[in-house]
Amino acid sequence: MEPIIIISILSLAALACLLLKSLRAIECVSLGASAVAFIAAISLALDVSVQQPAAFALFFSVDSLGAIIALLIGAVGLAAAFYSIFYLRAEMTKGIIGFHRVRQYFILFNLFLLAMFFAVMVKNPILMWIAIESTTLSTVFLISFYDKPTALEAAWKYLIINSTGLLLGFFGTLLYFTSVHSTGGNGLISWDILKANATNLNPLIAKIAFIFVLIGYGTKVGFAPMHTWLPDAHSKAPAPISALLSGVLLNIALFAVLRFKMLTDAVAGQAFSEGLLVVFGLVSIIIAALIMLTQQNYKRLLAYSSIENMGIVALGFGVGGIGVFAAILHMIYHALVKPALFFLAGNIFLKYSSTKIANIRGVISALPVSAGLFLAGFFAVTGTPPFGIFFTKVYVLSAAIGTNLFAGLIALFAFALVFIGFFRQVIAMMFGEKPSEMSVGEINRLLIAPPLLLLAAALALSFYLPPFLSELITQAVGKYSL
Repeated sequence: MEPIIIISILSLAALACLLLKSLRAIECVSLGASAVAFIAAISLALDVSVQQPAAFALFFSVDSLGAIIALLIGAVGLAAAFYSIFYLRAEMTKGIIGFHRVRQYFILFNLFLLAMFFAVMVKNPILMWIAIESTTLSTVFLISFYDKPTALEAAWKYLIINSTGLLLGFFGTLLYFTSVHSTGGNGLISWDILKANATNLNPLIAKIAFIFVLIGYGTKVGFAPMHTWLPDAHSKAPAPISALLSGVLLNIALFAVLRFKMLTDAVAGQAFSEGLLVVFGLVSIIIAALIMLTQQNYKRLLAYSSIENMGIVALGFGVGGIGVFAAILHMIYHALVKPALFFLAGNIFLKYSSTKIANIRGVISALPVSAGLFLAGFFAVTGTPPFGIFFTKVYVLSAAIGTNLFAGLIALFAFALVFIGFFRQVIAMMFGEKPSEMSVGEINRLLIAPPLLLLAAALALSFYLPPFLSELITQAVGKYSL
């Protein structure tokens, strides 16, 4: 029932935004739809924690990891909807955008949420591929939202690279379908049917298929060296869209990779897929760490941090054992902390009208609350106690060192580089003299609420996991570590 509610409410919200002529009505509809979707996602997670996986009608079936990601989509989506209202109002006040641009934004925003929810709830791999491709189509116009040459370039780069990657992922999906001799009478090849027929697949074909899937969907995840679209897209999109891209969309693409990993492991063994995840994870962490040392744009800095963190998640799934548990927890923490940082980056942009680090000085004087939260988010995302990412990094490192000492030491060295590079840039922004003509205070105090709540949730979950969420994580570890 919950998937139907989520799909219906977001579809109706997008249609309503198209038809409504009142800005306040469009804002209320979008915020209300996001709130209903979040409540439905909580109900869905509760259902799946009791019965795993939970099947809903013909097209939907949600497993434990899918329920966790749906919950994250709902939480970050609601925060982004609330933040978007006041962020776009501030830009309208400055004369940057007008009513028609805002209406377009909320239409695409609701369609983006719809596509992400659909991707993690649908039971058919082809429909999942269509949903993930739809996220590309719905967000490409949001990346080019400001119609600047650099934004248009980033949008085209995003569209071409991701569509090409997903085409490779589609080819890999079709190779997995060669194992199926019967669809069970309804013509729909589900994940369960693929899993039941996995042993019919030639091990060599399974390995080739997984390579295509990993490169294809890995492009959407932002794995290096297919990551080149990500910093451009995240730096040019409006702050709430950057938050959704980094916080949840990357996890959805990785979720697709993991579902195909299970099929590959059933016929070719775990060593092949895990080895590839370790390689892509390490390469992503190292490249992100090196570039962050010299990055000159704070939104791109956050984007490279996302590449690093997705590399950590891939490394955790690759080394197995406690690394899988840590990887799932890391997905949760990163999905809460990184959107908060992008929201705060949006506050800084509204105040300074620049994303260049060289132009940002004295944030702690000009925006004391945003600056304090940004520093907290920095410490959280780089793995400083008491935030949970510290523990997930320790678990991933311990698992990596236990299976491959060399890989573990490389990861540890890269983590140190990330902290040094990030810290150097953040300190330069936070301190120093603010522009003399700049007033002190937030653009709008309500812009503080979403990042504050997300960081508080990340901190709370670092010490306590609700029973249903703990059960979902336990189920996911059992399923994805086999």
